[in-house]
Amino acid sequence: MASNHELFITHAMVPAEFLPAPQASSLPGFGPGFVHIRQGQIVSVNVPGAAAPPRGVRRLNAEGCILLPGLIDVHVHGAMGHDTMDATPEALAAMARFFAAHGVTAFLATTMTASAEATLAAVRAAADYCRGPQEPGGARLLGVHLEGPFISPEFPGAQRADQIRPPDLAEFDALCQAGPVRMITLAPEQPGAKALIAAARRRQIVAVAGHTSATYEECLAGIEAGITQATHTYNAMTGLHHRRPGTLGAVLSDDRVYAQLIADNIHVHPAAMKILARCKGPSRTVLITDAMRAAGLPPGQYDLGGQMVTVQDNQCRLADGTLAGSVLTLERGLAHFTAASGLDLAQSWPAASRTPAQSLGLDHELGAIAVGYRADLVLLDGELNVVATLVDGQVAYLQDEARLE
Repeated sequence: MASNHELFITHAMVPAEFLPAPQASSLPGFGPGFVHIRQGQIVSVNVPGAAAPPRGVRRLNAEGCILLPGLIDVHVHGAMGHDTMDATPEALAAMARFFAAHGVTAFLATTMTASAEATLAAVRAAADYCRGPQEPGGARLLGVHLEGPFISPEFPGAQRADQIRPPDLAEFDALCQAGPVRMITLAPEQPGAKALIAAARRRQIVAVAGHTSATYEECLAGIEAGITQATHTYNAMTGLHHRRPGTLGAVLSDDRVYAQLIADNIHVHPAAMKILARCKGPSRTVLITDAMRAAGLPPGQYDLGGQMVTVQDNQCRLADGTLAGSVLTLERGLAHFTAASGLDLAQSWPAASRTPAQSLGLDHELGAIAVGYRADLVLLDGELNVVATLVDGQVAYLQDEARLE
């Protein structure tokens, strides 16, 4: 009888950097490979003919498909009618299932700027979800990304302006004690922001500049204090002017900073994506979705943080026209970024996988197809549609059951 704890992936096109020897291929930067998984970890990566599949082990036939490390979304609010701010494990489970169907193997549940009580409830729900057995067939919840409430009232975006408040160490400490906070977006120019950035660093929480009116100099000061990322680069920040470089100028020019990007061709023009790719490269670009609860659902009206959002033509907007999250899925974001940047997939894929893992300090276990790494993997067809998703070596999503033998 085949073991459920062991799997052999055959005939996949694997990034050449993970193969033990160069292989001829029609896809630049890829070659045919076989991957052996046991107990949730990768135990071998071989080229055809190097090793036969062990007897009694299930096989996943990846013929005609591309195998990548699983996608990681560090900034996503919801999907399928559910949202992080619903503050229930059931919402997180439904989100995790949807994300896995779109190649995401790990994510940060992202909050909205809301009352202290509502945000605390969301963090506690994430803690409850992480303590139990996570959703079978779902992406892994890595923790919480706090988007606000310590942001600029000048750049609220779709965040509720009446809930924006100055950095508060006591509130931040309570949130951190309540659950697995891994990231916080804040405005570095706000009074008290540097102290909060320092507190985040002590807790190994990633500090991110976003929804910010910071000047170039103020943003650089925030980076010196410990900011390492920028939230949805280009959006909700001071822009680039040749005499006032702004937050955007600091993000594009400082190699210490990872730039999150919503690559939906709506939040950011493809030409601006290409500029970002040339400035940051895939090794400092973190593709995100910033998806809201409408992701995966038909056009209509949906709630986002207590505000009504109209979804039409893949755009999510408040009544005043402000963009309010997205209905993007990460595999489509990767496709858009690859096309806009002019990069080959072999060059662009890290922006959706290895780079976000690095930005969280998890690149020792996620973001690579290598021995000892978690078997978090995604199988894509030639159009970058998801064929299969594996989380800890278990099949979380499979488009065609006939591929599993």
